[in-house]
Amino acid sequence: MATAAITQPRRTVWTSLLEAIRGTEQDYTEGSISRAIFLLAIPMVLEMLMESLFAIVDVFWVTRLGATAIATVGLTESMMTIVFSVAFGMALSTTAMVARRIGEKDHRGASKAAAQAILLGVAVSAVMAVPGLLLAPKLLGLMGAPPDLVATGHHYAAIVFGSSVVVMLLFLNNAIFRGAGDPSIAMRVLWTSNLINLALDPCFIFGLGPFPRLGVTGAAVSTLIGRSFGVFYQFWVLTRGHSRVVIRPGDWRIGTRVMGSLARVSATGVSQFIVAHISWIALVRMISSFGSVAVAGYTIGIRIFVFVILPAWGLSGAASTMVGQNLGAKKPDRAQRAVWMTVAYNMLFLGLVGVAFVSVPSLIAGIFTSDPQVLRYAIGCLRIVGYGNVTYAFGMVMLQAFNGAGDTVTPTAINTIGFIFIEIPLAWALAFPAHMEVRGVFASIPIAESVIALMGLFMFTRGKWKQRKI
Repeated sequence: MATAAITQPRRTVWTSLLEAIRGTEQDYTEGSISRAIFLLAIPMVLEMLMESLFAIVDVFWVTRLGATAIATVGLTESMMTIVFSVAFGMALSTTAMVARRIGEKDHRGASKAAAQAILLGVAVSAVMAVPGLLLAPKLLGLMGAPPDLVATGHHYAAIVFGSSVVVMLLFLNNAIFRGAGDPSIAMRVLWTSNLINLALDPCFIFGLGPFPRLGVTGAAVSTLIGRSFGVFYQFWVLTRGHSRVVIRPGDWRIGTRVMGSLARVSATGVSQFIVAHISWIALVRMISSFGSVAVAGYTIGIRIFVFVILPAWGLSGAASTMVGQNLGAKKPDRAQRAVWMTVAYNMLFLGLVGVAFVSVPSLIAGIFTSDPQVLRYAIGCLRIVGYGNVTYAFGMVMLQAFNGAGDTVTPTAINTIGFIFIEIPLAWALAFPAHMEVRGVFASIPIAESVIALMGLFMFTRGKWKQRKI
């Protein structure tokens, strides 16, 4: 025993960091909760950082093409949020179900759930991809785009909408890895995809070397290629036995019970994000009333915000996995402690980011544009939204805890109240009757998020999520 104690490797922050990035077999229902959160959160944060890079890199290069190109990206992405809503919602149910089966030590059940989620996701995303591909110009027009923007940007929009199936698969497959406790694989997928996007973006946008000069359309092409490569990599891992979840040929047979359970949980999960993104679309539509320059400034500001908020989503994702696996292992109190620890870490992270947004927004936004009018709107967006960073951090962990338990109804109800009944009417009232214009739209965001955080806290402390079956 003395020899074993001497040879036991000493864990440091650096060795744990390398272990989290490399990925190792772990039981997250036993041992130190803070260490489990660390091992789950580090690759999830890096994964979400890479996901946000898709958006930030595109904007970085597109800003060189002018305000119309930036507005094209902003309007298209505001509509694409419906696809992201569905992908996020289905990913939530997938993570919850896979995590619950892993916590129960039912690895075959986890694999079958994963295959059913993929089949369901492909069917749903195909229904969205086809009309988006065919109706891109009309959709831009409905968002208030002027004719010159529609003429130059409809190819970009068509490619982005047509890639919905790829987006869905990227989200779902990574949700499988996260639920299984393999977040390092999801991280490597997005790192690989983003390296490809980083390399191809300027090539297709500006026509470097043998590549055609496609302008803003080139950003869509390079992103599609990068994401597609990531999906191929995911399927290679899932079918070759390189993760905890291994999908075998027999798992692809449609299972009505599992498929039905996934569909039920996904329906409210999708509604949860659709509600949030309907609000986002409404805000963009209001901002478009003040011109393309205002939309361009908002696009830059909100992309920077997304860049930092997605890593925080990665951190809160650790709470989701911990809740799912520990409820599966019949350890609800351990799940609750994991949530409170994650709240503390997330508030510290986003609180520091909020200080930067409020104190030096011009330095941050100035990286992406030198146009003084666009910069003015971007600075206003960052500063006002930054005041709510601490409440964003708190609220997102609360809602992810419910999702990890398979309770997607509660977050949907909270989001409906916060976004539909508070944010949209408040944004309109502040922007138009109160004559605050774009600043009023920005101000509605932290106010609504604060209400959402308070409602999440109230519902979480009631504890009904601990009895949720999935």
